[in-house]
Amino acid sequence: MNEQKVSSFWDHLEVLRKVLFRCLIAWAIGAVAAFCFKNILFRLLFAPSTDGFVSYRGLAWLCTKTGWQSLCPGSFQASFINTELTAQFMTHIKVALWAGLVVVSPYLIVQLYGFVAPALYDKEKRHAAPIIIWGTLLFILGVLMNYFIIFPFAFRFLFNYQVYSEVYNQISLSSYISNLLMLSLLMGILFEIPIVNYLLAKAGLLQADTLKKYRRHAIVGIAIVAAVITPTGDAVTLMLVTLPIYLLYEASILIVKKTNSKSI
Repeated sequence: MNEQKVSSFWDHLEVLRKVLFRCLIAWAIGAVAAFCFKNILFRLLFAPSTDGFVSYRGLAWLCTKTGWQSLCPGSFQASFINTELTAQFMTHIKVALWAGLVVVSPYLIVQLYGFVAPALYDKEKRHAAPIIIWGTLLFILGVLMNYFIIFPFAFRFLFNYQVYSEVYNQISLSSYISNLLMLSLLMGILFEIPIVNYLLAKAGLLQADTLKKYRRHAIVGIAIVAAVITPTGDAVTLMLVTLPIYLLYEASILIVKKTNSKSI
């Protein structure tokens, strides 16, 4: 019996090794492909640094329709500097690795799920697939929200902000890319709130009544988080960030309530 357990352990370890190897190969292929499409990749990343970006044009159109000229973005063109010899090349590699990971992430998820699936019961398998799909979609939605709303307006505000008229902002390449990637990851994780609450409710650790009871506290907390993430100071951007996160909280209440009723 002990020999069978040891043999089974090493068999699983060998399967895991093969899965991880395939995942690394896929990631490498995706990263190399992203590395080769440098112009397209960095054109997308630096799009928020010009006034031709779709979000700025959308806000300008809204201003003309509503008459809110104080919110009109106007002309804008940021410039960047590089102060380290290897920074541009290393930034290219870092961005290619992240882009490659995003491109092949569906394949990675399928491979990892295929490794875990044999250990799951049929009921658990039925729940796992929707969780993976919804979790992935919500993460992508959070990243897109950051790219089109949060980061562009936050960057624009901070780039134009001056403590003294003789102090000019010169943004480094690494600072721009690092902040864009960090905020994208942060918003992607933040949009996983319904999934986390569902898992907590499934484990019997969270009740819908608890979320309802602390709804007002949650609204204040969401507003504070939104204000920290978007330091632009205007009410429109703050609302655009606060509203989706609040809707995720309300969706969490419905999901947890449904989950609680099923577990009774």
